[in-house]
Amino acid sequence: MIIALIYASIFVIAFIAVRLVSRLMTARKDFTSLKTVTFGDESAVSPDRAATVISVLGIFLIWGAFTGSAIAPIHVPGPFIGDTSFTYTARNPDGQRDRADVAIRVHVVGEDVEAPELAGGDEGFAKNDSAKVAAWRSGLVRVRRNDEGGREDGYEVVQVNGQSIAPGESVAVDDGTVSMTAKGTLSFEPEKGWQMEKIWLPAPEDVWSRLVEIASDGYRNFTLIEHLGWSLIRVIAGFALGSLVGIPLGYAMGLSNFFRGWFDPIVEFMRPVPPLALIPLVIIWFGIDETGKIILLFLAALWIMTIASRAGVSGVNITKIHAAYSLGASKWQIMRHVIVPNSLPEIFTGARVAMGVCWGTVVAAELVAAEKGAGQMIVAASKFQLTDIVIMGIILIGIIGYGIDILMRRAERFLVPWKGRS
Repeated sequence: MIIALIYASIFVIAFIAVRLVSRLMTARKDFTSLKTVTFGDESAVSPDRAATVISVLGIFLIWGAFTGSAIAPIHVPGPFIGDTSFTYTARNPDGQRDRADVAIRVHVVGEDVEAPELAGGDEGFAKNDSAKVAAWRSGLVRVRRNDEGGREDGYEVVQVNGQSIAPGESVAVDDGTVSMTAKGTLSFEPEKGWQMEKIWLPAPEDVWSRLVEIASDGYRNFTLIEHLGWSLIRVIAGFALGSLVGIPLGYAMGLSNFFRGWFDPIVEFMRPVPPLALIPLVIIWFGIDETGKIILLFLAALWIMTIASRAGVSGVNITKIHAAYSLGASKWQIMRHVIVPNSLPEIFTGARVAMGVCWGTVVAAELVAAEKGAGQMIVAASKFQLTDIVIMGIILIGIIGYGIDILMRRAERFLVPWKGRS
């Protein structure tokens, strides 16, 4: 929630700043020059490069701020690391009370440190104690180990920093929280701050270091190019098969009442079924080799391409068809020169969506006994909690998917220059 609010704040500030700069840099000549016809015309709207740069930098800024990254100029409060202490009050079987101090040393995860040295506090039956706890963790403080008394004798801790405490309760102390377990043992949890632990979210430079390492040394007996290449081959193969079947099927459903009635229940039934739900059937029917993976991606693209083609055909302006008929065009000429060109924008939109879904499905497809692939690399790394590899794989899949989308948009502008024009 906090990250979302920060990103929203960056968006608002950037939007206002870009608008102000754009207005200052745009020359105003007369009232006519201020008029625009771009409102509501998607083809006239293009990405603002300044907004793109700020958005990407904002994401990395937030990422670095919440991971303590060296590349981030500012950081959110991190976990407490250092020495702290609290006082506890014990009661013996006779009802007498005694107070002692506990010194805590909070250290970085993985560091080998010694607990703080004890000083004094040996006069009563409650003795000073010390312990060490890793940041983002909690640790038991067994104060009864060196106190004079035991639980079986009726000895118990009743207060922490002067506040009453009982099993299941907690007391806030300096730099953390002290809780009491069901058996009466104290547990200290240092303040975690807002920064994420590396096991949950590594810093950007850690992910980059892992990328450089895997790019040079490979991962699980395959190079990074091989992992990404096999995922790309599977996605392209599944998408191509889905398009080869889906586009003709969509045209048939858009042009024929019989085909529409026959296939519409099947398409509408399968469209909301997620590809993940089909994995067991794919394994049973097609095995665990490459065929099963490609079939799963084929099914992910098929229904999207079918619906996009059907929508493209159904959305052709009827006046254009009437005009072609009035000029003496045959059905084949209308199909070639009117229906196909006017349905291509919708098909390209569906293709971009289908490719995105295929990329999102490739991880699941490579769960099926794959030895190589970006998805397999992510799944294998997750089993060993190698979050940096998981994030690296996700970023690479996103970058490649974004690159493919850019290529498809460029192809659309080249092949369908009439998009957005009546």
